Amino acid sequence: MKVKVSRKAHFNAAHRLYRKDWDNSRNNEVFGICNNPNYHGHNYDLVVSVTGEIDKETGFVMDMKVLKTLIKEKIEDSLDHKNLNVEVPEFENLNPTAENIAVVIWNKLRPYIDDSKELEVVLYETPRNFVTFSG
Repeated sequence: MKVKVSRKAHFNAAHRLYRKDWDNSRNNEVFGICNNPNYHGHNYDLVVSVTGEIDKETGFVMDMKVLKTLIKEKIEDSLDHKNLNVEVPEFENLNPTAENIAVVIWNKLRPYIDDSKELEVVLYETPRNFVTFSG
């Protein structure tokens, strides 16, 4: 019997959507106001879910205290109150779209989640715009 457990988190970050290899006209055409050279910010909401068998000894799929600590140390500490384009190495050559941010978060967490468990990241850029990545 598989069960999914989830932990919610939150971080604030600024970014600019643009491609260095495009001129400003093309960037404006594709990314619009999100191409603001002075950046813009979001209050991101994050839901990290782990799916797997319930451990017979503990009754846990995963210890939620461990998941909470992983999210804090690997995600919130590295992304919260940061300019993603400037301060986060993963986005040096990667456009920090919600899709790419979700994949980066998944990749940062995956090594710390047992291989027998499924990992899913849902990232809300706004209350109505969100992406899901499951690897």
